[in-house]
Amino acid sequence: TTVVVEDLILGMIVQSGNDASVALAEHIGGSEAVFAELMNQYAGQLGMTASNFKNATGLPDDEHYSTARDLAILARAIINEFPDYYEWYSVRKFKYNDIEQPNRNALLWRDDSVDGMKTGFTDDAGYCLISSAKRDNMRIVSVVLGTASAKVRVDGSQALINYGFRFFETRLLYRARETITQARIWKAANEFTEMGLPDDLYITIPRGSYDDVESVLNIPAILEAPVANGQPLAELQVNLHGKNLVNTSLRALDENPEGSLWQRTRDGVQLWFE
Repeated sequence: TTVVVEDLILGMIVQSGNDASVALAEHIGGSEAVFAELMNQYAGQLGMTASNFKNATGLPDDEHYSTARDLAILARAIINEFPDYYEWYSVRKFKYNDIEQPNRNALLWRDDSVDGMKTGFTDDAGYCLISSAKRDNMRIVSVVLGTASAKVRVDGSQALINYGFRFFETRLLYRARETITQARIWKAANEFTEMGLPDDLYITIPRGSYDDVESVLNIPAILEAPVANGQPLAELQVNLHGKNLVNTSLRALDENPEGSLWQRTRDGVQLWFE
């Protein structure tokens, strides 16, 4: 029997089809065990430091585990890195072989702002739900694990989502390629290079605390040419009430090649006396 990949993915998302999960794993990795290793590699790249995967289904295994935080990291990556496919998580019903099955994520019917993501259940893990909702320009991801029933996981997720939207806000701190500061570049064609971020930087903070957000720039004392467009040159820290929210690199917004012989010689002499 031939089944298209989209149907397998929808079967996995909507109805938690273990057979679909295994089929996809074997198609990609050659075997479920190899696919689990690929899962672990990708999890490591995402920073999921408290997870280890042994299978594609989530069925119990002493060496198969994760945390609410790690699953939230994974959910965020799916939303951000695969926007063209994320809509599959909002499919309410899926029909295959003339059998129509509803999505087990009951929040899709309860809350119009909810557009995903995934339910889960085993006797060991209990009833679990990763959910995501978007209201205005703010998105929230909720992770509820280990509950006693499908109703409890839905009620708990709804409470978390409502709490998040009520007491937190998402603000745009810097736009992509906006000049945040400039750095002195020694021995370069241009004395200064403007620095910024490749993507918009948003922060989610308690409502009413935006004025207390602090940006700290850490720029090396000496930076020398050549500088490539997009090259990391400095570090940006964003803090709120003593808590670090963001650590990221400030990058050159344009290239800055080596200067003329005179410029290099002049700056070399000046650096000698610095």
